[in-house]
Amino acid sequence: MRRLTAALVLLALPALAAAPPVPETPLPELPYTPGLNPAFLDKTVDPCVDFFKYSCGGWMKANPIPADQSNWSVYGKLGNEVQRHLWSLLEESAHAKDKAKRSPREVQVGDYFAACMDEPAVERRGATPLKPSLDALAAVNDAGELARWLAQAHLAVNSGQLLFGFGSDQDAKHQENFIPFIDAGGLGLPDREDYLSTDAKSVSIRAAYELHLEKLLTLLGDSPDLAKRTVAEAMRIETTLAKSSLTRAERRDPVRTYNRMDPKGLAALAPAFDWSAYLAASQAPVTPYLNVTQPKFLTALNALLKTEPLEVWKRYLRLHLLNINAPALSKAFVSEDFQFYRKTLRGDLGAPARWKRCMSNTQRDLGEALGQIFVEKDFSPAIKARAVANVKQVQAAMEKELQALSWMSDATKKEALLKLHGMANKIGYPNTWRDYSALQIGRDDFFKNYQLATRFESLRQLRRIGRPVDRGEWLMTPQTVDAYYSPQMNDMNFPAAALLPPLFDPKMDDAPNYGNTGGTVGHEMTHGFDDEGRQFDAKGNLRDWWTPKDAAAFKQRAQCVSDQFSTYVAVDDIKVNGALTLGENVADLGGLILAYQAWKTATEGQRLVPIDGLTPAQRFFVGNAQWACNNIRPEAARLQARVDPHAPARYRVNGLVVNVPEFQTAFACKAGQPMVKAPEKLCKVW
Repeated sequence: MRRLTAALVLLALPALAAAPPVPETPLPELPYTPGLNPAFLDKTVDPCVDFFKYSCGGWMKANPIPADQSNWSVYGKLGNEVQRHLWSLLEESAHAKDKAKRSPREVQVGDYFAACMDEPAVERRGATPLKPSLDALAAVNDAGELARWLAQAHLAVNSGQLLFGFGSDQDAKHQENFIPFIDAGGLGLPDREDYLSTDAKSVSIRAAYELHLEKLLTLLGDSPDLAKRTVAEAMRIETTLAKSSLTRAERRDPVRTYNRMDPKGLAALAPAFDWSAYLAASQAPVTPYLNVTQPKFLTALNALLKTEPLEVWKRYLRLHLLNINAPALSKAFVSEDFQFYRKTLRGDLGAPARWKRCMSNTQRDLGEALGQIFVEKDFSPAIKARAVANVKQVQAAMEKELQALSWMSDATKKEALLKLHGMANKIGYPNTWRDYSALQIGRDDFFKNYQLATRFESLRQLRRIGRPVDRGEWLMTPQTVDAYYSPQMNDMNFPAAALLPPLFDPKMDDAPNYGNTGGTVGHEMTHGFDDEGRQFDAKGNLRDWWTPKDAAAFKQRAQCVSDQFSTYVAVDDIKVNGALTLGENVADLGGLILAYQAWKTATEGQRLVPIDGLTPAQRFFVGNAQWACNNIRPEAARLQARVDPHAPARYRVNGLVVNVPEFQTAFACKAGQPMVKAPEKLCKVW
């Protein structure tokens, strides 16, 4: 993925003073922002010294972080504009004068949004929406009943925070079918290292987390003593589970996380849990195989199940059910959730407006219904056609690069080209929209809608088990400002919202468009050949199609990238994790190189002239850099450095151009300047 988000935060900078709050209103039409804006440059900075600051310094000064954000980026700002536009569309759907003329999708999204926006009704209910689940948990008397309760709870929350994760995914070695998977989980903090690190900041975050959980329990009605006891028990369990979980870098290895076994093997791995009761209650189709992503985790869980009493497990699950659902309850619970997960962990100064939270929930639960409305209004066939042409040019550049590789044998090249030619390109939106007709949505009970929608999606995913893979399915909605590559589907996906200005600007010349969107296309394409994606073949199967010599050559070149990024300081004394960010860094570098080659081919024979004081080549590189313009709070930068597979934005620009001689030529950089590497030290994989 290419996106800069609040959850995947990006650039280490000092905290900026909070701007005065600006009242937001719905946007009937999306505003136009040019794909390259000279005002965003900081010409007091030498581009050969700090290209990120040269390209983005003006943008950073003009775009302080809003109070309800932990970071603010070009992607984030466009995403906010899209949200405000969708808000307008939802208001139309929710309050249409002639409700009889609403389409079925307008009825669903409008009623869902209206119920969410009815804050007085949400306040009246408080935490009572959880009472049926909590009462059922209180009535559990044995291991079988606990397993059955957990299966039903997983359907209603679809979260691995409840002990472990359960769902469906493609069988990595038999990608035409879905099988169940069981993943490590059970943690309320973002990462295993949050439980294990002994530095002062980690210790303070654990203390804040414990206080947060205690406050939630007291809001539910527990005494302070019972709350403290329950949290101590939970921390004991979570710390043990964290010790037995893979690191984020280790989880990027698809071979390591593929452990297919039958139900008997699962029962033998963790016999203290009643798997037969759980699977029967989960409503997952019966299947001969499932994948356990982290067997060591289940072994540790099994040991805990044998030593911790049933009442402890009931209190632990009660606590996490409350923690997961807090953002959907009344104001006191929402506020407490914000205080820890947004303010403490990310540095947000203020909570998002209710319309933003309701927008997020509508997006989560009825994403393609809302997306269809968005596409009909805002995504033209002409934009799609230009995007398709851009993708084809970058694919041609990738084919040329593959053919010319000196370090790859003909046998491996043949497989690589098969994969490239088999890579599907999905532009804008799915050909077949998701059917939500079986999901009953009302206007009078938000939490009921929230749970029914979660259950609907959980069952939809589970019902894929044993069925052929739907190659047309998308994992993102059209209104998402992002893009992704799926190694098991071997497809690239570019949602409509990621093809809007300033990311893709039909009014702009080719140079910044290829730099920005072309770089994104090349980025996602390169993911098919990064350290993780290269392990899947043209059909999406986990299969080693590399000769040993070629694999060693790849690893040597990838290590150059990892070593380079590991020298960068993310924030304070925390360095970039070169192993965790390797795939994104390889994709960023490959994307820039491929986009440049595609732009040169697309404009061959044209008379290109400087615009706004920038040569065509300079416009390409600035266009590539300005997608990453970003400000971030220190708390969010610290979180990003530990959990985000993307490097900080500064290095997603500067860490690339140091390896690209064409950049150095475009800006007449001299040997010894920070943006210049000696030729023998250049990193280049693709």
